[in-house]
Amino acid sequence: MTGTGRSAPSGCAPSERAASERPASGAATAWAAVARAVAAFALTRTLLLLWVLKVLPVRGPDVTSDVAVIYQGWYGVLSTGTYPLDDVTWQYPPAAALAILSPGLVPFLGYVHAFFALVLVCDAVVLGLLLYAGRRPGKSVRGAWFWVAGLPLLGPTAYARYDLMVTAVAVAALLAAARRPGVAGALAGFGAMLKVWPVLLLAGLRERRAWIAAAATGAALLLALTASMPGALAFLGFQRDRGTEVESLGALVFHVARHFGWEGQVLLNYGSVEFLGPYVPLVSGAALGLTAAAFGWLAAWRLRAAEFSAATPADAAFTAVLLFTTTSRVISPQYLVWLLGLAAVCLVFHRSRMAAPSLLVLAATGLTFLEFPVWFDKVVASDPQAIAVLAARNGLLVAAALLACRRLWTGTVRPGRRRGGRPSLPAGSGSDRAAVGS
Repeated sequence: MTGTGRSAPSGCAPSERAASERPASGAATAWAAVARAVAAFALTRTLLLLWVLKVLPVRGPDVTSDVAVIYQGWYGVLSTGTYPLDDVTWQYPPAAALAILSPGLVPFLGYVHAFFALVLVCDAVVLGLLLYAGRRPGKSVRGAWFWVAGLPLLGPTAYARYDLMVTAVAVAALLAAARRPGVAGALAGFGAMLKVWPVLLLAGLRERRAWIAAAATGAALLLALTASMPGALAFLGFQRDRGTEVESLGALVFHVARHFGWEGQVLLNYGSVEFLGPYVPLVSGAALGLTAAAFGWLAAWRLRAAEFSAATPADAAFTAVLLFTTTSRVISPQYLVWLLGLAAVCLVFHRSRMAAPSLLVLAATGLTFLEFPVWFDKVVASDPQAIAVLAARNGLLVAAALLACRRLWTGTVRPGRRRGGRPSLPAGSGSDRAAVGS
């Protein structure tokens, strides 16, 4: 008997054939999603490169001058085997020298172009890690799409600082946390020696070996760089003496006060544009107090937290860095690169509770591009329009931080849990590993 439809192969029922075709169809769909993400990445990163290479102009100050002047100047000093001992703008931990010297690995390009090329490579590595993790069971590629869409909102600043290199290390650490806590700890320790803030990744890591690996890696790097190059710890004094930068949360007080006769000034100080004058030390001290209070809250959460999931290390790291960023005396535009990277890792996990705070950070990133570099002259002049944009940006960061804290607490702390429960740094029992495993 003949029919118009194609008959099934002998020995294979139609239902069996359909079942065998499903994995192939699913794989094709997954690869199509990856291809779309890579294509979007190529388009958006071409735009970023056109900006930093000055093919497309951007209103405001030249954001690439940090690479062309400051970084390249440091490269000359570091190449002689010493840190910039007399340069107050050197405010970074010892391993930052590795990032500044890295363009020397591309000798066929000039320093500036080699730097941009390496940042592009790190950007692609972040995307690759997010896509690889997102295609695993129980994960999502929405983190990769968040990264693809979010970074260009910051404008050329994203590629004109070495923060993206540090963020790549942090993303790798968090994605390794569930299966390889020792590797995650080592990467966090290395990141902390690049720019301090990755030490906050340890907030959500419960395995003792992660903390030991972080301490060992950081100590080894510090010892090696201190022994080999004079001035490795000079950054501590330069960082301590910073004031209130014009883009920070506390700066809003002086932006408004200038319209009511405040007699202070806006000057280039310690490498950034800061307020100087009456009450500035008071506001700077208040910012440090808020940072201390934020760390106190993190410590309290760490002692009370009991319900850990695979998403908790990323959620905790994102929350911790949000708190650090929001209460900072600076809030430089490149800080948003950190938050975008950590938010992207959170969104890889279906169980993450940070979707809403991540969207707030995304909106803040777009406003950051507007206030720097586009309207930075207006920010410095305390123009009402610029103040409104800055207040909205900082308000979004505050809202994101508070919402992230609330969600992290309610998602991990058992109601009515008494003190003295599970220790904050357990020995890493099998049940613990199961709790954080993917």
